[in-house]
Amino acid sequence: LKNVRITAKTGKKTIYSELGEMLFTHFGVSGPLIIELSSHMPEDFSRVNVMLDMKPGLTEEQVDLRLQRDFTENIRKQLSSVLTGLMPARMAPVFATLCGVNADTPINQVTREQRQAIGRALKALPLRVVGTRPIEEAIVTRGGVDVLEITPGTMMSKNVPGLFFAGEVLDVDAHTGGFNLQIAFSTGALAGKKAVAWSLEN
Repeated sequence: LKNVRITAKTGKKTIYSELGEMLFTHFGVSGPLIIELSSHMPEDFSRVNVMLDMKPGLTEEQVDLRLQRDFTENIRKQLSSVLTGLMPARMAPVFATLCGVNADTPINQVTREQRQAIGRALKALPLRVVGTRPIEEAIVTRGGVDVLEITPGTMMSKNVPGLFFAGEVLDVDAHTGGFNLQIAFSTGALAGKKAVAWSLEN
């Protein structure tokens, strides 16, 4: 899914809300938005409400008008067929079911209440977080050596002379888009260079 918004809240507090891309997989959800969201999640997932807005550029009223237009233009088609104009074809029947409507329902039999339920779900589809994938599948990890314990210009430990750290050994994680790789490359190059210099001097 492209150009969608993911919003996560704990109570009334928004902890994450961004536009971008995500995808549904055989195990749940993934993609840039979800990976980035994961770094904002608290340990207790049960406190977090995550919503998917599939039409962030439109208000709920505008979405309903769009649905009315699409339904009018495709009055003899089935609901799942019309929904493919708003989402991937494989998602349409599942989405209809989540809205409480049979995907095979002819458009001329979809009630106003059902249409409005579809519109609400397009704007705020709840995603229940139950856990994460195994650590072996992690793209980025959180935790590690505290950066306050490292000399920035050398990557050497402030506590143990001659011990250097780089990359994901550090408690640093960044946005998706190559930033974590850049952190690994830059700190690795610096740590390697300074480790050689330190060993020659000591």
